Amino acid sequence: MRYIFITATLICSIVFSGFAQQAPPPNTPVSYSLADCINYAYTHQDSVKNAALDVRSAEYKVKETIATGLPQVNGSISFQDFLKTPASLAPAGIFAGKPDFNAPLVPLPFGALKYNNTYGLTASQLLFSGTFLVGLQAAKTFRELSQRSLTRSKIDINVSVTKAYYQVLVSGEQIKLLDANIEQLKQTLDQTTQQNKQGFVEKIDVDRLSVQYNNLVTNRDNAQRALVLSSQMLKFQMGMPIEQELILTDKLSDVNINGAAPADAGDTSFVQNRIEYKLLQTNITLNQLDVKSKKAAYLPSVQLNGGFNEVFQENHAKFLYNNAYPNSFIGLGINIPIFSGGQRTAQLRQSQISVMKAQNDLHNAANGFKLQANSARITYENSMHSLENQKRSRELAQEVLRVTKIKYQQGVGSNIEVTQAQTDLESADNQYIQALYNALISKVDLDKAYARIN
Repeated sequence: MRYIFITATLICSIVFSGFAQQAPPPNTPVSYSLADCINYAYTHQDSVKNAALDVRSAEYKVKETIATGLPQVNGSISFQDFLKTPASLAPAGIFAGKPDFNAPLVPLPFGALKYNNTYGLTASQLLFSGTFLVGLQAAKTFRELSQRSLTRSKIDINVSVTKAYYQVLVSGEQIKLLDANIEQLKQTLDQTTQQNKQGFVEKIDVDRLSVQYNNLVTNRDNAQRALVLSSQMLKFQMGMPIEQELILTDKLSDVNINGAAPADAGDTSFVQNRIEYKLLQTNITLNQLDVKSKKAAYLPSVQLNGGFNEVFQENHAKFLYNNAYPNSFIGLGINIPIFSGGQRTAQLRQSQISVMKAQNDLHNAANGFKLQANSARITYENSMHSLENQKRSRELAQEVLRVTKIKYQQGVGSNIEVTQAQTDLESADNQYIQALYNALISKVDLDKAYARIN
């Protein structure tokens, strides 16, 4: 009888509390919020589905372990037709009471019969086994390990879907800014074209604005294609078919990215809440139970056995089942480990070393989680400062463009100044979009680092 102790691998997930998002009908557009997308991913994303299957598999592994301590019953049927029956030999003169051990052996008048048919039933019950008792303790821990692995899978999917959702929102915002710039630049281009026809401006002024307008339209087309790809990436992270039409209902204005940084940067209580930390603790527990199992291997094991056989024997097939010769037994088996050449001791020492290594991994991971949290906090704070700066820069660029246009229309400015101001606004828009995306992503990373995703 053997018991399997599985060492934890660092893969985690989040316990889903909410409704299971149903798959939409084919070719039907659906409108999902961020919460809807996350719930959909919890049900349909393959990595989460596999983690849930691992939980079910763990339940069966627990039942398998428990079953080894329950009664084991087996039946058997055997039939033998001796084409040449084996002989039974004895010393010559055995029946006369004067066996001659120096003479050749002689065949006995009785031996194995030609036909043998046996029906048997055996049963056994484990009465005591130290490794089995430890296995029962490990069963609960193994179940907990699989559930925490499912939790980590869901946390990872939550983060991936959230980032992909924000990417789509930011891409949509970028297209809005490009559309506004295109509309504004088109008005300027039309006005300049009319002025050129009237002889007030040179054709080179029109050409400059035309080149800038064409570049802006190209950038807008590229952004639109990038938006399509971002939407497909979101559906991939959700486990949704790529061809499914998905409409996002959340707006960037609905996302609260302020006040996410912890008030006390020195607070490390979040470490124990990290699912990775809990998985490492479970790993230590499993290794400690493995040590107990190796120690239990020094103890005797006791097993109750019993059996019943019904035997039919005959030299003629037609008489085989005329008479049955049943037999039965009951017994007690005790296995006492005495000496294994040091094998059990070596196995125990290896398990003890595994416990020490797991404890070292936990200590190292705790430091790593603190560092990760501090890095995420600093990145978030820097991202928020950059976002505020880019907002102000964009507002200034808009104001510069407005004033430059007025000066140009009044004849005190040049077309080159207008073109440069327009270019500066486009650059400010791009930097604002990037800063906005960085701030959103840094908030998600901060929430994950401080174990806020649940």
